[in-house]
Amino acid sequence: MIELIATGTIGALTFVLATLLVWANRKLHVEEDPRIDIVEQMLPLTNCGGCGYPGCRPFAEALVTGETLPGICNVSSEDGRTRIAEFLGVDVGAQEKQVARLACAGGTNVARNRARYDGMSSCRAAASVAGGGKSCFWGCLGHGDCFDVCDFDAIHMDEHGLPIVDEDKCTACGDCVDVCPKDLFSLQPVSRRLWVACKSLEEGDEVLEDCEVGCTACGRCAADAPTLITIENNLPVIDYTQKHNTKIPIQRCPTGSIVWLDPVTKSPAKGPAAKKIIRKGVLNDAPT
Repeated sequence: MIELIATGTIGALTFVLATLLVWANRKLHVEEDPRIDIVEQMLPLTNCGGCGYPGCRPFAEALVTGETLPGICNVSSEDGRTRIAEFLGVDVGAQEKQVARLACAGGTNVARNRARYDGMSSCRAAASVAGGGKSCFWGCLGHGDCFDVCDFDAIHMDEHGLPIVDEDKCTACGDCVDVCPKDLFSLQPVSRRLWVACKSLEEGDEVLEDCEVGCTACGRCAADAPTLITIENNLPVIDYTQKHNTKIPIQRCPTGSIVWLDPVTKSPAKGPAAKKIIRKGVLNDAPT
């Protein structure tokens, strides 16, 4: 008898809870805007996160609700962004393209190693072993973690083990920023052509013993462009709120650590005072 009462009670409770769930679903259900599916299919579906949203679906939802504008998507073509804007009846939205930039030029032909690393081919693994073996503690380790995580073929490793970013392919997803153990990558507006390709906090010509293209904190760039550049922690800091479309600061840099990222040649241009680097092989690498 007790078992029958218990079974009946459980059955009744189950029925009541199910009824409440059905009622709540009907009362609280919110119909999803069908435009979200359409807009999502108009997006590149790369889920790169460069727009600041965790994927194309959340970005589509934000577009439909008016939270953001199509121009934020770096991966879509101009025509694609325009189609979305026309479909939603909104402005495309002007937002400057951002790209990943590397604050190091110390490839194997110009930067020394103090020790040979013989472990997993990974910057993160190498960095966990006394900083990675490079003489410049702040320099790129060159194992290509950034290359490995880039899903858009926007990074390749050059012949000297230095990552090279293809601005046209970069989506500003930030994966290279996150994976670099030396924090050498950052996302920058593409118009920032004046760039400090060094992150060493050392000063003086002793820097050159570790890296021939390192910044020595000589201050010539700041002297030539005092309203644009200051020296902080032995590195030039560019005030991008000022007019920075100028090559004046690179002219007298003796090492070429401050460069002009030429949009035509797609390579960094150094000033005439910078020492010419002709070495192709490894610079005095650590013995095996």
